[in-house]
Amino acid sequence: MSIIALVMFLVVILVLMTGYPVAFTLAGVSLLFAFIGSFISAFDSTLMHALPSRMYGIMTNETLIAVPLFIFMGVTLERSKVAEQLLETMSELFGALRGGLAYSVIIVGMLLAASTGIVGATVVTMGLLSLPTMLKKNYDPALASGIICASGTLGQIIPPSIILVLLGDVISTAYQQAQLDQGIFSPQTISVSDLFAGAIIPGLLLILSYLAYVFFISVVRPNTLPAINHEVHTSHLWRRALSALLPPITLIFAVLGSIIAGLATPTEASSVGAIGALILAALNKQLDFDCLSYIVRRTTHVTCMVFAIFIGASVFSLVFRAYGGDEAVHNFLTQLPGGIFTALAVVMLVMFLLGFVLDFIEITFVVVPIVGPILLAMGVDPIWLGIMIALNLQTSFLTPPFGFALFYLRGVAPASISTQHIYRGVIPFIGIQLAVLAVVAKWSGLTTWLPALLNH
Repeated sequence: MSIIALVMFLVVILVLMTGYPVAFTLAGVSLLFAFIGSFISAFDSTLMHALPSRMYGIMTNETLIAVPLFIFMGVTLERSKVAEQLLETMSELFGALRGGLAYSVIIVGMLLAASTGIVGATVVTMGLLSLPTMLKKNYDPALASGIICASGTLGQIIPPSIILVLLGDVISTAYQQAQLDQGIFSPQTISVSDLFAGAIIPGLLLILSYLAYVFFISVVRPNTLPAINHEVHTSHLWRRALSALLPPITLIFAVLGSIIAGLATPTEASSVGAIGALILAALNKQLDFDCLSYIVRRTTHVTCMVFAIFIGASVFSLVFRAYGGDEAVHNFLTQLPGGIFTALAVVMLVMFLLGFVLDFIEITFVVVPIVGPILLAMGVDPIWLGIMIALNLQTSFLTPPFGFALFYLRGVAPASISTQHIYRGVIPFIGIQLAVLAVVAKWSGLTTWLPALLNH
C-alpha cells in the first residue's frame, strides 16, 4: 500500500515536469490512483467522502483570506511605478559610491519584498528597470545578474511574504496534528504573526550579508562596480529620496507593524495594505480604469491558481494518506541514524531538489503536510522549521540550472546577458544563502527570540 503512495508521488513529479498545470496534476493523478485502487480493492472509496469537508475548510479559513489581499497589494504596487521611482532616487543617492547602484538594487529589492511578497514580480521588475542601467554603467554582467536575482528572491523571507502566510497556516495545522498524535488534546498553536516575527532577524541578516558582499567586491574588484556619478548630495536630492521612500516604508510599517504588535491579524492588515497600495497608486497618478482592471484581473488569476493548487493538494493528501504514505515517510524518517538532525537534513535536501521543479506553493501544500507533523513530533520548533523551509526554498530558487529566479531574469534580460552570466553571477549569493541557513540552523534563537518576546 505504501509503495503505491510513493509511486503516486513520483508520477505527480513526472507529470509536473512535462509542464501540465499543477492543480490538475495533483487532483487528476490522485483521483486516477484512487479509482484504480478502488477497482482492485486496494483503496476504500468511502474515504473520499471527507473531501467536501476539506474544501469547505479551505473556503472558511480566515487566514487564507490574506492571500488575495496581499496579492492585490503587490500587483497594485507593481503597476504604480513605486519601484521605478525608488530605484531612480536611490541610484542618485548612492551614485557617488563605488557599487552604489548595486546597493540601491538590494535596498529596493528589500522594500519591494516587504511590500509585495511576490518573487517573480520583483525579479522581473528589477530586471527590466535596473539591469540595462547597470550594463550601461559598465557593471560586470554576471555580478549584476546575481545581485538582481538574489535581491528579487527576498520576497520569500521578508514579511509580509505570501509564502510565510501559506506556511504559517500549513505548519499551524501540522503542529496541532503532531500534538494530537502525541496525546496532547489541548494543543498549543502558532500563527502567521509568529512566523512573520521569526523571519525578521534572518531576513535582515541576509540583506546585510548581500550588502557586505557588494562592499567586499567593490574593494577587491573595483572595476566591476563603478560609481555612476560623483555629484554632491544636495538637500533637494534628500527631499526627493524622502518623498520616494516614505510612502512605501509607511505602508510596510502599517501592515507589518500592526501584525507584529498584535493590533491586527494578517487578514486585517492585508486589507490595510491593499487600500494603502491603492492610495499610493492614486498619489502617483497611475490609478485609472485600465490600471485597476489589470490589477483585479491579475489578482483573480493568481488567487485562483493558489486556491486551485490548494484543493488539488487536499485531494493528493487524502489519497496519499489512505495508501499509508504518511506512515511510510514517518517510519523512514524516524529510523534514520542520527535522529532529528539526519531527518531534518534529508527533508531539507528533498525540498531543495523539489524546488527545481515545483513552486513554493506546491511544496508548501504537498510536502509540508506530510513531513511537518513528523518533524514537529520529534521536537523541532515550528517557527524555526518554517523559517528554515523558507530560506531553503529561497536558495533553491537561486540555484542553477533550474532555479525559478534565473528563468524570470532570463525572460527579461537583454540579449547581451547569457545564461552563463546569470548562473555564474548567482553562485556567490548561493554561498551567502547557505551560510545564513547554517547560522539559523545552529542558532535557532534567531528565529524564536522575537516571537517569544512579543507573545509575552
